[in-house]
Amino acid sequence: MSRNPFPRNSLGRKNLMAITGLFLCLFLVIHLAGNLQLLLPPEQARLQYNLYSEVLSHNIIIKVISYVLYASILAHAVYALLLTLKARAARGQQEYVYDRREQTAPWYRRFMGVLGALLLVFIVMHMKDFWFQYKFTSVALDSAGRKDLYAIVEQAYTQGWYVALYVLSMLVLGFHLWHGFFSAFPTMGLYH
Repeated sequence: MSRNPFPRNSLGRKNLMAITGLFLCLFLVIHLAGNLQLLLPPEQARLQYNLYSEVLSHNIIIKVISYVLYASILAHAVYALLLTLKARAARGQQEYVYDRREQTAPWYRRFMGVLGALLLVFIVMHMKDFWFQYKFTSVALDSAGRKDLYAIVEQAYTQGWYVALYVLSMLVLGFHLWHGFFSAFPTMGLYH
């Protein structure tokens, strides 16, 4: 008898969401560490960041981890939607007679789905603007003969609207993580 690897009950789905969410948090910390190289003096940042990008794009371990990352993003989003739909069906599409959630739960907790959807849009945009260009378009080379991803990043951040969009997206990410990170441990039974 084969066992279905995908959880069908709410507790299993919540645990999967917690695990994928924590993995995504770990990825964000590593991604941030790599991107902090952009704050070095310009010429050093260009060479260092482009070397970092080249190493990542040619490393088989990173390629495998990237597939796990994509699967985690997808699983996290799908199970969030499934849990939301199941909760809505359980209460019969009716709101509670006396609902005081706005007084007891912070707004970002009540709007995790909206924040998550905004983040999904941001991820697609971010991948299109940087990863897709690096992988699938003709990119100029730096003085060391590497694809100059630094120039793409530098050009993108000279546009005020783009910087504002990224700052807003980081605020959305911050609120999503604030609730998600701290609720993951109780969900998994690691902290009560």
